[in-house]
Amino acid sequence: MTPRRPSRTSQGPQAQALANLPAGPVPTSYATARLERRDSGVLLLLDETESSWIDLRDPGHLDFEYQQQMNAVLQVLTPEPAPLRAAHLGGAGCALARAWEARRPGSTQLAVEIDAVLAQYVRQWFDLPRSPRLRIRVADAAQAAPTLRPGEWDVVVRDIFAQGQVPASCRSADFHAACVQALAPDGVYLVNMPSAPRSEAGQDLAALRQVCQGVLVVADPAHARGKRRGNLVAVACQRPWSAQEREQIERAVRRLPLPVRTWQQEDPALPRP
Repeated sequence: MTPRRPSRTSQGPQAQALANLPAGPVPTSYATARLERRDSGVLLLLDETESSWIDLRDPGHLDFEYQQQMNAVLQVLTPEPAPLRAAHLGGAGCALARAWEARRPGSTQLAVEIDAVLAQYVRQWFDLPRSPRLRIRVADAAQAAPTLRPGEWDVVVRDIFAQGQVPASCRSADFHAACVQALAPDGVYLVNMPSAPRSEAGQDLAALRQVCQGVLVVADPAHARGKRRGNLVAVACQRPWSAQEREQIERAVRRLPLPVRTWQQEDPALPRP
């Protein structure tokens, strides 16, 4: 499913939802949230950093490129509309969980969000799935990851940022091992990481390689090579990726609105510690 761009009109419930959103900055437990109304949706900024895009017209629409990439990978491994058991470490606006609920009815999802006030607000602001379809647990992801029940989740997503960087506690081999242990036998671990600082991205990937036999990276070449700052999406599992899987994932991400490519874990272009 190719994400649709937001329309230029706002009518009915969509317009009402936009009208009910706060117009100015809102303090949360750890940041200041601000909402920007854009066409049919809302951009959530935390300390002026873009955090989530919520399309009020189309819950299945994903605007952020890294989320489109994650979804494309998952579509290869578990095609829609198959339901998912998904754990999201890092919640914010829960845009990805909301989209998967729309695309994959019957999914059961958990979002772990450290900011208690933000977790309360996003329930009020956005039409998120209700529990048990989407539970929001207020906790530090570094402490919550080891408590995930082993073998329970089809996909675990790490999307954790503090002031634009991934906390060191969520980049360790122990943290990655806890996430991988929570996966079902054919589950996939999706990791969003900034391409810079390059040494931190390299340490993150090295820690991930310690616990996963199969690691692919989805990225724009400029991001992978450190020519431009952006997102790297690591796609990991407990076994090596087959040649067929690698080829299918490559084709899927090249068909995205902004096509990217895959990189194997030993590729010298990727960041190193």
